[in-house]
Amino acid sequence: MAEPVVPGGVVRVYGLLAWTWIRAAAQYPVSMVLLTFATAAVSMLDVAAIMVMFTRAPRIAGFTAPEVLFLYGTSALSFALADIVFGTTERLGKHIREGTLDAMLVRPVSPLVQIATEDFSPRRLGKLIPASVVLALSLPRLDVDWTAGRAAMIPAMVLAGVAIFSGLWVLTASLQFVLIDGHGATKSVTYGGAFLTQYPLSMFARDFVRGVTFVVPLAFVNWQPGLYVLDRADPLGLPGAARFASPAVAVVVCVLAGFVWRAGLRHYRSTGS
Repeated sequence: MAEPVVPGGVVRVYGLLAWTWIRAAAQYPVSMVLLTFATAAVSMLDVAAIMVMFTRAPRIAGFTAPEVLFLYGTSALSFALADIVFGTTERLGKHIREGTLDAMLVRPVSPLVQIATEDFSPRRLGKLIPASVVLALSLPRLDVDWTAGRAAMIPAMVLAGVAIFSGLWVLTASLQFVLIDGHGATKSVTYGGAFLTQYPLSMFARDFVRGVTFVVPLAFVNWQPGLYVLDRADPLGLPGAARFASPAVAVVVCVLAGFVWRAGLRHYRSTGS
């Protein structure tokens, strides 16, 4: 079954659907604001955990507190943006089991857009607050020789990280066409990947680091470009070009995610309910 073509552009339709959900949430402004700040407060617990570790040791895997907070800020910001845009795609399995995906397929809007904008809530914006604040505070505290290249790498790595996480959201969601009840596996890659990239990968076993570099390319979210910004050597000994490979990796992940999503739709069979 082919995915419907969206007249007027996917981005415009996505924005219209997301705005509809936002207007619905805005009918209860106090609740919306409280939920947004509650989400921000919960996200700050990860920062608190990092700071607690630094009360026991001056470095983590050879990285100082500002350096680890820099990794946290870039990872958390990329993940939060990707979560806002594609986080609800993990509900695909639920729609397949309940037969509600069938209704989405007959509408003149991409089912991916429909699922991605489902229950679109401003409270998810709360995740951006701690990530943005921590990144802004950590950057001037980094002991690096700031150059134009290093400064330009910051927005580039965040955008590439957003694309990589977004591709992983769609890719892991697409696997539910086969797995059906693969919600837990989806979270292990997306939320698990977000937690993993908040820390220096040098604190993990080398074989594990190879896995998140060459199999699930989480190392290109912020680790490889972060090594360039921090002027650190790569524990795996990869060439210097790997520091700049994040945009290319992001393109590959997104193309693969699109291919798997379309393949899943083509082979999907209605539940009949």
